[in-house]
Amino acid sequence: MEEYTTIQGPAQAEFVERRSRFIGHLQPAATEEEAVAFINRCKSDYWDASHNVYAYLLREGQTRRYSDDGEPQGTGGVPVLEVLQREGLVDVVCVVTRYFGGILLGAGGLVRAYSHGAKLAVDASRRLVMSPCTELALEMGYDFYGKVSHLLPQFGARTLDSDFGAQVALRVLLKDGQVAGFEKALAELTAARVVPRVLDRRYASLEGAQAGEG
Repeated sequence: MEEYTTIQGPAQAEFVERRSRFIGHLQPAATEEEAVAFINRCKSDYWDASHNVYAYLLREGQTRRYSDDGEPQGTGGVPVLEVLQREGLVDVVCVVTRYFGGILLGAGGLVRAYSHGAKLAVDASRRLVMSPCTELALEMGYDFYGKVSHLLPQFGARTLDSDFGAQVALRVLLKDGQVAGFEKALAELTAARVVPRVLDRRYASLEGAQAGEG
């Protein structure tokens, strides 16, 4: 399992090039069904547009799809796809909508315009680095809670849940690469009286308190 970069949520940006209006839409998509649904929604919302060019990149099956949607071959979908690849994003779908302004842009102009529309949408998004993570359960007496709570940030751990009953019960999330070091430090700190239990392994983002999971 390796880290990958995606986006937290939808993003949109637009610009005008020689009277043609371009609107870039970017959306997270973990499956082809999600990507296609977003494309269809854009086509429905912008039914009167001249073109709704799209591209998407998925980890699932290493899927890559694109469409020029009636623009000259290679002038729309491929440039959008190349922006996503160059930015290192996966599990994303991008639609660039065009309202024709009456002035032909030429093949080179279209490539630049669709690339720019996709790049603006990417720049408007919040990126998330998704890492292989392990969720651990910890149970301890109150005498250890203060020490353990100070240890967790040293390993970049995020506390998912806490319960203060007869004992303190925590659910925490750490990057896989930090687990062994954390377990060793925890054993030394508590004389092996607090033993973590693995609950789950999954991809998640640990970038701040509002980071997403997936």
